[in-house]
Amino acid sequence: MKKLLFVICLLIQLAACERNPHFTALPTQANVVILGDSLTYGTGANRGEDYASILASKTGWHIVNAGVPGNTSSNGLERLPAILEGDKIDLLIVELGGNDFIRRVPVKETSQNLKTILAQAKARQIPTLLLAIPEFSPFGAAVGHLSDHPIYEKIAEETATPLVEDIFSEVLGNNALKADPIHPNADGYRVVAENLQQALIKLGFLAKP
Repeated sequence: MKKLLFVICLLIQLAACERNPHFTALPTQANVVILGDSLTYGTGANRGEDYASILASKTGWHIVNAGVPGNTSSNGLERLPAILEGDKIDLLIVELGGNDFIRRVPVKETSQNLKTILAQAKARQIPTLLLAIPEFSPFGAAVGHLSDHPIYEKIAEETATPLVEDIFSEVLGNNALKADPIHPNADGYRVVAENLQQALIKLGFLAKP
C-alpha cells in the first residue's frame, strides 16, 4: 500500500511539473511577439498604453505588438507565417479567441486554429505562451463576474503549452478598469501588464527584478 501511494504521489508531482515547467529566462533585448486582437493592440487606451508597450518597458525586451482589432483565431493563423519569416523570435505569446466567442465560431474550429498556431511556432523551436480569454458573457461583464473559457486549459494540456490564466477575466470583470464592455482602459492594461509580468517570472521566462 505504501509503495502504491508513493507511486501515485510521484505521478501527481510529475504531472504538475509538466503543466508548470520552469523555462530559461530570456535576456534583455530578447525578441518577443504577441499575436493577438484588439486586446493586444490596445483598443480603449492611448498609444503606448497597451500592455505590450508597458511590458516592454518593464522587461527591456523588444516586443512586437502583432495585435489586430477584430482578428479571430483564423485571422491570426493566416498572419502567422509572415511573422515567423521575420526576425528570430525568442518567445511567441498568443492572445486570440475573444472575437471567435463573440461571433459564435464553433469551439472546435477555434481550438484547432490555436493548436495549429502553437504547433507551427514549436516546429521552429520557438517557445510559446498562451493567454486565456474570458467566455463571452454580457451579463457577466455587467455584474463583474467573468471566467476564462475552458478551451484554453484543454489546449494548454494537449499541446504542453504554458498558460496564463485570469488576467483578462479579472480586468474585464472590473468596471473601473474598462473603457467599454470588452476592452480595458489604460489602468486595465497596466494591470494586465503587471500580472503578465508576474506570470512570466513564475514560469521562468523572466528573471526576478
